[in-house]
Amino acid sequence: MIGRVRLWSAYILFFYVVTHLLNHALGLISLRVLEVGRTGFVFIWHNPLGQTVLYGALFTHFFLALWSLYRRRALRLSHWEWTQLVLGALIIPLGAIHVVGTRLAHELYGVEAGYPWVLGSLVVSDWMSIARQFLLPLVVWLHACIGLHFAWRLRSWYPAWLPALYAVALLVPVAGIVGAAIALRDVADLAQQPGFLENLFVHEHAPPAADVANLYAISRNLQLGALALLVGVLGARPLRDFWERRAGVVRLDYSERRSTSQPAGLTILEMSRLAGIPHASVCGGRGRCSTCRVRIGGEDRARLPPASPEEQKVLTRVGAPANVRLACQLRPPPGHYRVTPLLPASAGPVEAYRRQPQAHGGEQYVAILFADIRGFTSISEGKLPYDVVFLLNRYFRATGHAIEAAGGRVDKFIGDGVMAIFGLDREPQVACRQALDAARRLALALDDLNEAMSGDLDQPLRIGIGLHAGPTIVGEMGYERATQLTAIGDTVNTASRLESLTKEFGVELVVSQELLDRAGVDLAAYERHDVEIRGRQERLAVRAVKRAAELTAMS
Repeated sequence: MIGRVRLWSAYILFFYVVTHLLNHALGLISLRVLEVGRTGFVFIWHNPLGQTVLYGALFTHFFLALWSLYRRRALRLSHWEWTQLVLGALIIPLGAIHVVGTRLAHELYGVEAGYPWVLGSLVVSDWMSIARQFLLPLVVWLHACIGLHFAWRLRSWYPAWLPALYAVALLVPVAGIVGAAIALRDVADLAQQPGFLENLFVHEHAPPAADVANLYAISRNLQLGALALLVGVLGARPLRDFWERRAGVVRLDYSERRSTSQPAGLTILEMSRLAGIPHASVCGGRGRCSTCRVRIGGEDRARLPPASPEEQKVLTRVGAPANVRLACQLRPPPGHYRVTPLLPASAGPVEAYRRQPQAHGGEQYVAILFADIRGFTSISEGKLPYDVVFLLNRYFRATGHAIEAAGGRVDKFIGDGVMAIFGLDREPQVACRQALDAARRLALALDDLNEAMSGDLDQPLRIGIGLHAGPTIVGEMGYERATQLTAIGDTVNTASRLESLTKEFGVELVVSQELLDRAGVDLAAYERHDVEIRGRQERLAVRAVKRAAELTAMS
């Protein structure tokens, strides 16, 4: 809830900055248009409702940022997070004098805080004051864009809209800053006329020197107050850690003989960071991306608190079992736990999107397809490496399209062979029919490929396909970036063995009767064999199909 409130306060402030910069951009036209455009800006923000929303969002965002800094147990941040934090801190010294010199000057001394007053004041100021005023919108804009990127990069629509958003992020501040610079130049030119600035300041009710000095003093006090709050928050962190250690200690055992002991009250993600153990967290520990999820074991696992509604929503989205939790949300009580991160520490936004419920491991009835090019070694002899790679890529592309068109998932390419899985999200009958349809599509795709490359091949490509269905273990397996969803078990081994039998029987497809029965397909017209499969006690009934393209299309 605190995170959402902070985000919505940021949206309000961002909208204010956008309207302010767009108003500045009117300076590209003329000073008169710039001041006329300010009437719309004043209409939105300089009324009781607009000011309540604006200043409420400002103070809410500021104090929640301090609270977030206090709650953060480890200041091991990414480069972008440090950049956003430093930029946010710079807003206070850069923006204090601007806010005091406009809004507070208007409230205390009746100054007409429009563009004539601000630009006229800059004309008589030193270059440091001018640089500070022009640096302020750039710092605010960069701080906001980094925050919005972290908030939006997990949304499914964000990659498609990124080019347009990037254009907006570039054009709005450039137009605003250049518009203000041109307006300042125009005022500086007018200031060469005798008495222009004096008349301008009289018209805008400029305060006397003593009141101006008072405004500067108020600005310095606001900056010192903000600095005192920041120092207080940083100083309270070690006191909090000391107090929380009295509640007990949590011991976490990771793989590779790594462990850490931390005071109760911290999240698992915070403990990992404090111990220097790499841990994925695309969203920065805000409970949005699921990349920090871990499998929890150990004798004290039953003592863990239940997941909050927000955490459970994310866990349900990724199909996590009961022993998987979000490391950024789980604060284990004192005890001893085994922790296994489920994603590599280098996981990015792609891994944060919706994932298959089978990713955590489980048994499922699926259909497996294995396909392999016959005699590819002899075909590739005498060809240049470039030609071999080109040929294989054409074959893999045709194979992948055929499998996906039938509703399957390409699991892996092995040399010149391919393995595909059917039924990860379908019923067994549908999965088996999809596998048969994929075999037919593979044969037809190979015919098209042979015709397209007839001038480059001494002999047409031939293929062997093995199909089998049954219960398999499905889950994400591998290491670091090589992790992928795959299937292992007797069913997979049997399908691979049936693909090898196509050589022995001299056919294009060998399919198990188990798969045919599940699919409700009768291939009695084709030759039947009872074959021995290594690791199986009983013989397996199969059908040998001379041409897979002869199969009827499966609906």
